Amino acid sequence: MRQLTEFPSVTSNSKGWSCWRFCIAPMMQYTDRHFRYLARCLSQHARLYTEMVVASAIVRGDARRFLAHDPLETLVALQLGGSLPIELALASKMGEDAGFCEINLNVGCPSDRVQAGRFGACLIAEPNLVAECVNAMQNAVRIPVTVKTRLGVDHFDSEEHLHNLVAEIAAAGCTTVLLHARKALLNFSPRANREIPPLDYPRAYRVKQAFPELSIVLNGGIDSLTACTEHLKHLDGVMLGRAAYANLALIADADHQLFNAAWSRVDEIELLHNLRAYLDAQVASGTALHHLTKHWLGLRQGRPGAREWRRLLATHTTRSLTVVDAIDEAVAFFTASKHSQAA
Repeated sequence: MRQLTEFPSVTSNSKGWSCWRFCIAPMMQYTDRHFRYLARCLSQHARLYTEMVVASAIVRGDARRFLAHDPLETLVALQLGGSLPIELALASKMGEDAGFCEINLNVGCPSDRVQAGRFGACLIAEPNLVAECVNAMQNAVRIPVTVKTRLGVDHFDSEEHLHNLVAEIAAAGCTTVLLHARKALLNFSPRANREIPPLDYPRAYRVKQAFPELSIVLNGGIDSLTACTEHLKHLDGVMLGRAAYANLALIADADHQLFNAAWSRVDEIELLHNLRAYLDAQVASGTALHHLTKHWLGLRQGRPGAREWRRLLATHTTRSLTVVDAIDEAVAFFTASKHSQAA
C-alpha cells in the first residue's frame, strides 16, 4: 500500500510551473488541519491554506493551537487577518517558525465581524495600508508573503483602483496575488458575496497582462479541472474552494490532470487505510471522531450511493465509535459500492 511519505517532493518543480498552480482556498470551518491532512493524502501538488487566523489571536492568544499542523501536510500557507503592520509582522514570524511555507494576508473577506476589526475586504479601499502591512510582514520573514483579495469593494471597484492596489502590493514586496474574480459587497453575508456579485474572469486576466512579472492566481466559481485547465492558459494558478471540499475527486485527480503526475489516483479504501494512524493519534489527543470524519463527505459526491454515504457519516455524531469501527464501516461501504458497480 502506498504511504503518504512515498510521494516525491514537490517543493519545487522542473517544468516551470508556478508553486500556486493548484490551490485549495482558505475557508472558515472547513480547511482545518484535519481536512488539510486528508487533502494532502489525495494530492501531493495542491497548495493548502489554513482557515483565516486573526493576527492578534496568535500574538496575544493561544499561538500553539492556532499554528498547529502536521508536518506531513507540507506546502501549507497560513492566512492572517489584521491591519496592524507590527502585529501582522509578529504573527508572520511566528507562522514561519511553526513551519508554514507562506503567509497570506486576507484582503477579501466581506463578513461584518471581519469588517468591524478593520481587516478583510474593507482594506481594498486602503491600498497604502495594505502595502504597509505587506512590507512589514515581508521584512519579518524569508518565506513568501501573498495577498488574497477581490476585484473591488462597494464603489471602489474600478479597474484603475484594482491596478493601483496590485501595484502598491507589488511595490511592498509581494509577488503573488490570489484574486477572487468578484467585487465584495460590505454589509452582505459571505454567502451573498459568493452569489450576488458577478464573476469577471476577463478583468482578472487583464491584471496578469498589466503585471506580467507577478503570479496571479484565480479564485471564484471554478468547479472542474477542465475549467482549471482553461484558466491556466491565462494565469499562473487556480484556487478552488467549496467545489473541491464538496467533491474531493477534484483534489484527487489534480495531480494527474494538472501536473502530469505518474502516480495513480488514491482510491477511497487505500485512503482510509492511510488515514488510520492519523485518526488514532488525533482521537488519543482528545479530538472527537466526528470532527475528523465530517471531512469525508465529499468522497462520494456525484456518484451512486452519495446519499447513503452522507447518512452513514451523520451517525458519527450520535454513536460511540472507535477509529477502527469508523474505518471498517467506511471500507465496507466502498467495497460494497465497487461490487455493485461491477455487477
